Amino acid sequence: MKKSVWSDMIKLPEFNTLNGDVKTDVLIIGGGLCGILCAYFLDKAGVDYALVEGREIASGITKNTTAKITSQHGLIYSKLSKSYNDEIAGKYLEANQKAIKQYEKLCKSIDCDFEKNVVYTYSSSDRRIIEEEVKAVNRLGFKASFAETSELPFETKGAVRFPDQAQFNPLKFIAEISKKLNIYENSFVRDITPTAAITNYGKITAKKIIVTTHFPFINKHGGYFLKLYQHRSYVIAYKNADGPEEMYADEDKTGMSFRKYGNYLLIGGGGHRTGKQGGCWQEIEKFALKYYPDAKECYRWATQDCMSLDGVPYIGQYSKRTPDLYVASGFNKWGMTSSMVAAEILCDMVQGKQSDFAEVFSPQRSILKPQLLVNSAETTVNLLTPTVKRCPHLGCALKWNKAEHSWDCPCHGSRFDAEGKLIDNPATGDTQI
Repeated sequence: MKKSVWSDMIKLPEFNTLNGDVKTDVLIIGGGLCGILCAYFLDKAGVDYALVEGREIASGITKNTTAKITSQHGLIYSKLSKSYNDEIAGKYLEANQKAIKQYEKLCKSIDCDFEKNVVYTYSSSDRRIIEEEVKAVNRLGFKASFAETSELPFETKGAVRFPDQAQFNPLKFIAEISKKLNIYENSFVRDITPTAAITNYGKITAKKIIVTTHFPFINKHGGYFLKLYQHRSYVIAYKNADGPEEMYADEDKTGMSFRKYGNYLLIGGGGHRTGKQGGCWQEIEKFALKYYPDAKECYRWATQDCMSLDGVPYIGQYSKRTPDLYVASGFNKWGMTSSMVAAEILCDMVQGKQSDFAEVFSPQRSILKPQLLVNSAETTVNLLTPTVKRCPHLGCALKWNKAEHSWDCPCHGSRFDAEGKLIDNPATGDTQI
């Protein structure tokens, strides 16, 4: 069935639709894990807040995660040390390790299948880059190690081993922490001003606004249409698959990932830039048939991730010109840990507190990275492509996704069903098909 294993296990709390105008100190737009964590921490701090979600909470990207809680994000640390310095890399590691500890603390009183585990990033082709990552992480004071990957059914060149990481059921977690929060569902924000969000059911006036809508939807500030693109990936949950007990991910973002959840083996792969061609579920099916011939498919789902220019999320002030508008985006496939990092940083910022990690994740850092040229070229090509089917976000040509029967935008990742109804942002409305 085309739903995630998490979606079939829990009924989330339901909340009222906005009815009339509301005033609050802090408004959070977006009811995924990041927005809900922001609301949870502000609620605990006694801050006046409201969260508004266009559909139901956790109904977007959050429900389609593989739910790894880890500070190992590919080969990020050797890259950050080279492109920035060890101090920045160390702060990034510290922020994510702190997030893992916060989850562990919260989950002690929540039945959400939280468990500590080991995470590996492996390479199928290059031992040297794995060895470099181990050295970089050790230099930052974390005890990563080089490991052979004997649990995997295919040969690799080795892996970086991170101990004391974690995994959980994200919807069980959200169901518990969201129960008593001030949330409005099915209240889609169609416009925003410096001090208010406008929905079809009323206006929410706020002193400060946090945007946690996966891809930032306000184009006139921040340049996120240049700084982000979206990457689509696929997961199948199998029974009768004697796969690895620990968590694995390929250093190549088009490679395979693995984790166990109860009796299920979750295999992820088939990834591609949204709007492009990729292996999709067929790649996972072929892989499973070869290595786990007795496996039985139980669930399949797909997700997409906002990818930043340098592998670091954008968390902080939305732009230099918007001092009371904040954002969290560009989680680069690591949304569980990054959501916690973002919630802690943003909740400090809206309360006027200093965050030790704000500089590392600042959306105002330099955009002069190679990926900027790729994003700009992709946008230019698709703006010039002649077709009637166009994305209402910025006008790029839409591409038909055969695997999922949707119209997808290769520029910024908006998606629409066969009739043109909006599925995924940054577009804020339907399109003509």
